[in-house]
Amino acid sequence: MDADTPDTPAERPASVLLVDDESNILASLRRLFRPLGYTIHTAEGGAQGLAILEKEEVDLVISDMRMPGMDGAAFLRQVADRWPNVVRILLTGYADLTSTIDAINKGRIYGYFSKPWEDNDIRLAVQQALEQKRLREERDRLLELTRRQNAELSDLNANLEQKVVARTEELRQTNMFLELAYEQLQTSYFEAIPVFASLIQLREGKGKGHGMRVAELARDIATEMALDEEIVRDVFNAGLLHDIGKIAFPDTLLNTPYANLSTAQRKIFEKHPATGQAILMGLEPLQNTASYIRLHHETFDGKGYPDRLSGDRIPLGARILAVANEYDGLRSGMLLGDDLGVGDAREFVRKRAGQRYDAEVVAVFLRVLDQRERGEGQVRELLMNPQELQAGMVLSRDLLSHDGVLLLSRGHHLNEVLISKIRVFSQHESEGGISIHVYAPREIGDGTKG
Repeated sequence: MDADTPDTPAERPASVLLVDDESNILASLRRLFRPLGYTIHTAEGGAQGLAILEKEEVDLVISDMRMPGMDGAAFLRQVADRWPNVVRILLTGYADLTSTIDAINKGRIYGYFSKPWEDNDIRLAVQQALEQKRLREERDRLLELTRRQNAELSDLNANLEQKVVARTEELRQTNMFLELAYEQLQTSYFEAIPVFASLIQLREGKGKGHGMRVAELARDIATEMALDEEIVRDVFNAGLLHDIGKIAFPDTLLNTPYANLSTAQRKIFEKHPATGQAILMGLEPLQNTASYIRLHHETFDGKGYPDRLSGDRIPLGARILAVANEYDGLRSGMLLGDDLGVGDAREFVRKRAGQRYDAEVVAVFLRVLDQRERGEGQVRELLMNPQELQAGMVLSRDLLSHDGVLLLSRGHHLNEVLISKIRVFSQHESEGGISIHVYAPREIGDGTKG
């Protein structure tokens, strides 16, 4: 036995086994098929051919009829029984019609050729046989894949509820709200963003709730500036997601105020705006939001990062976000290291108007703080427990778990399904349930989300 193997291509070449007790016949056949790139095995008898088939992956067998010990008909019959997918071709050198018919019937051969053969005929027959075998195997593979996928889909559809519960036991209640948010994504893509923002909030340390506070302040500033609804929305979303580029930061870096970072730590920290934009790059509806995130650490005097932009070259949404972000950073101590009161943080921003911050944005920011202090723009709302909720009520505040995870964002209209899930979730909260604020009846009509 010997084997001629061509250079291995990207896919396995077809494998052909030649069986004949005459070495010159084997040599002729090998020369005939070698240029076609097949892997060629040769055997000088049926027993040797069976031994090769037990060890090698063979696609097609060409066997002589008359061989000592085991003739071609007997050999091909065993091949048909043990390796039914192997294509079988018979060579006969004498006019024994009875033996050939027996080989066709019992060996279920693809075809037979008389010696001497026509090279082109046998070569073409082998090529066609191998191509038909390949197509059958591909058909069978696709049918099996379809069958398996249909079975898996049926199983998934039948057992989805149990599988979800089993695999997400630790976060089962939170995931109910995430699942609901994904369903509502068909109506409004942007309603899911606060849910994703809650994942960022899980990494927040000292400044927990920073993203939501920045988003709401930035939205109030943009609204007070009478900007288009889409810009207000994008500014709000950027506020929620502006720290998404920090998601992989170590805790030590996340919890160290910027003023206390080492030079090496600042280099890492200052990459997060560009990383945040890159994370959102593939989401077409969030391109403006991603741009604001990249540029929210630029300063009006051009000394910020990452692009050193200045003045009006910085998008207005990013200039608004910069003021809201740094004001909250001053209040939480994450910018300078010390927690500043409202008056000191306000004065810090005011003194840097026209330098670090856009003076127009700062003026509006100060007006928004004044309005908040006077209680302007506040809506009438009711604090409810889960059992008091009724279908049709509208959340007037974000619904948060005890750990600060966002479950439902402000403006969600409650229905029976949601209320049921809120009640179940509340029962599992270990710190006395959750606070649920809804608009008072006359405010419900104004409960749309900003």
